[in-house]
Amino acid sequence: MSDDRTQSEGRDDNGAIPGGKPDASTSDAAVRRTGEASRRKAGPDGPDATEVGDTFKRPPG
Repeated sequence: MSDDRTQSEGRDDNGAIPGGKPDASTSDAAVRRTGEASRRKAGPDGPDATEVGDTFKRPPG
């Protein structure tokens, strides 16, 4: 395992880069905006998570 304490054991085993800021030039506000936006999405290219959840709550037909 690497010495990076922010990296989980699984991410290290898979060779993933640590989460967080992609580089020093990215502002903390931009990182927060991206994180908040990703919480609202159903996936990287998907619609709003609420829209997906509501689809499965509707009766068939």
